[in-house]
Order: sequence, then structure tokens, then C-alpha cells
Amino acid sequence: LLEMGDQFIQSGKYQNILLVGSDVMSCIIDKSPEGRATGVLFGDGAGAVVLQAATDESCILSTHLYADGKGMEHLNAKAPGSMFYPDRINADIIAERHHLPHQNGREVFKNAVIRMPESVDVAMKHNNWSLDDVTLVIPHQANYRILETCAKRMGISMDKMYINIQKYGNTTAATIPIAMCEALAEGKFKKGDNIILTAFGGGYTWASAAIRW
Repeated sequence: LLEMGDQFIQSGKYQNILLVGSDVMSCIIDKSPEGRATGVLFGDGAGAVVLQAATDESCILSTHLYADGKGMEHLNAKAPGSMFYPDRINADIIAERHHLPHQNGREVFKNAVIRMPESVDVAMKHNNWSLDDVTLVIPHQANYRILETCAKRMGISMDKMYINIQKYGNTTAATIPIAMCEALAEGKFKKGDNIILTAFGGGYTWASAAIRW
């Protein structure tokens, strides 16, 4: 959505765009003992960002989006609500919990700690940045171990990676806008600073964005 909004503004079609990321994960996570390993990671949240045609140097410098469908089986909901009409949902689907999110934590971890650092590196190379040029990395708040490992792979201290998962859990679509809002309020970055956003999700999909605030 960030790239789409940026392209709409660059094309001149729109001057102001509101992006909203929100999810109520508590409604769809598996709360049974079998689903505990996945369910405890998530939280409910919402965040919004206003994109506006800039009259100064503040801008989205680049976005980098990737997907690999081979990871679909490791992070998905096999039968989400929109896939089956009410008269076609049967007891087997419910019993097998196919209507709830499922993840293979080990496989997700292995890919996330490779893909997010890769996407940050791509963003830096595209903009001819070194780590010294980046004020803050704001990642999708998947889980603390993933973020800790990503920081090590990128060669940055935890102070240079904003983390608030301990407060809200993984709010999926809302993690980055919430983190941006809190990081800005805490003075972690200011106007003119370079920041990088990075995310990883189901499918697999992953992405990064380089921003001059």
C-alpha cells in the first residue's frame, strides 16, 4: 500500500492519501491448546499514515517488494472466511482448524531472518547508503527473536532497530505504523533523517522502504 500510495502521488492523480493498517487478530487466532504457540504472538491494533505531496526533501526514496509462493504452506489460513460461503463450511474444516491462521514457526523464522535483512540491504544499496546513513530501522514486529537475529545479521545494535512488540504483540498490518508513531514521539528520528521500514509476511512476502523523513 505504501508503494501504491507513493505512485498515486508521483503520478499527480492525488495530493493526499490516508493509509490505514489494522487487524483484530483476537477474533481469528486459534485459542485452543493446539494453537497456543501461534496465538500468543498476536495482538489487536490499528495505525494510519498520511502521505502528502512534499514541497521539501521529505519523501519515499524507494520501495522494494518481493514474493515467493513456495512458502505458502508455512504461514497461511487454508480456509479463510472469504473462501467458503456459509452453506459450504463443514464440520471437517472447523475440526481441522483450517479457518484459523497456521504457521510453521521454525520455517517462518528461518526465512524472516534472511529476507528482512536482505531487503534492508537492497534499500541501502539502491540509495547508496551505508549503515551510518541510516538513523533507524523500523521492522514489522513479528517476534523478538526474529528482530534480534535480524539486527545481528544486519550488523546494527538493538538501539538502531525500533522494537515495541513487548507492548502489543504482533498486530500484523498495524505493527509498522504503530512503531513509526511511537518512535517519532520518542525522538528516535527527526525531519531529514533516513529511515528504513522492513516487513515479512505470509506467502511468503517481504519488502522494504527507504524514507527521508
